[in-house]
Amino acid sequence: MSVLSKYLRHLHPEDCNCSVCWSRREMAKPALSLFTPCTECRRTKVFPVVTTMALVRGVWRSIHSTYRVERGFTCEKHMPARRPPKYWHVVYDSGKPTPFVPIRELFELEV
Repeated sequence: MSVLSKYLRHLHPEDCNCSVCWSRREMAKPALSLFTPCTECRRTKVFPVVTTMALVRGVWRSIHSTYRVERGFTCEKHMPARRPPKYWHVVYDSGKPTPFVPIRELFELEV
């Protein structure tokens, strides 16, 4: 039996904090997205008001319709930004850069 198969059959305790259990817990959480509409946001709706029907080849079909449009509204929080987001950010700032100084002295390789 390989080591991998032993690991895959291993049961994790309830309070396990390994990467597999942490990922499973994080994926179970609902996604809080900027695109999820709130109670203030409202989608645009279109309603047919008057429809003209006609008999076409033995089947009643709509041949002309008038529609009413209710304009949508997007709150300030969910409005898209005017500028694209910044993709570049500092991950780790180690301070001032150290200049490269080449070694001019000869050296011998020790074995």
